[in-house]
Amino acid sequence: MSELLRIENLSAGYGEAVVLHDIALSLGQGQTLALLGRNGTGKTTLINTLAGVTRQHGGSIALGATPALHKLPSHLRAAAGIGWVPQERNIFKSLTVHENLTAVERPGKWNAQRVYEMFPRLAERKSNLGTQLSGGEQQMLAVGRALVLNPTLLLLDEPLEGLAPIIVEELLRAIRRITREEGLAAIIVEQHPQAILAISDQAVVLDHGTVVHADQAATLRAQPEVLERLLGVAR
Repeated sequence: MSELLRIENLSAGYGEAVVLHDIALSLGQGQTLALLGRNGTGKTTLINTLAGVTRQHGGSIALGATPALHKLPSHLRAAAGIGWVPQERNIFKSLTVHENLTAVERPGKWNAQRVYEMFPRLAERKSNLGTQLSGGEQQMLAVGRALVLNPTLLLLDEPLEGLAPIIVEELLRAIRRITREEGLAAIIVEQHPQAILAISDQAVVLDHGTVVHADQAATLRAQPEVLERLLGVAR
């Protein structure tokens, strides 16, 4: 399996405040990484750094054919293959569902129609404004907007946060399809480790902005005592 992402000696944060220290990890083509850790350990900062919206203090990021992703502004990182779904979702709330998708669509196998097939709720609401969607529907739209960029790496920052259980299940099925069946590489930050470990290949745990544990996702999922020690949660 060829390597897609390589992060070396990465330090980053906000302004002069350094949150991440000497991060190193890699991800293969089509693999999914579960990025875990307690609140405030640097998970979102790492996702944001890959997307290009933090201040990088050192290190390098290579993505596919782009050996110096860390030197690019955020809009060029999207063109290089980053698809980002932030916690805030960042949909265009004054545009319709369909306009949200077609405004950013790039050539490739993912288009608005395929997003509607994955999320029938969005197809039913394609003429609705972003402000007229529920939280779960906004999250589906945010995922769809990232997909129609036709990225090589999908970044999902707590995609299940605050959603009803039925929507959580629907999104988990979609994420499983995107990663397992479609083979799109992904990094997923989530507070429900067992749910994400079940659909991931690798797992990395952060604490105080550093990597404190890295393993196969299946191995970590089978070790509730390690999850308890690292995250304070066994299930």
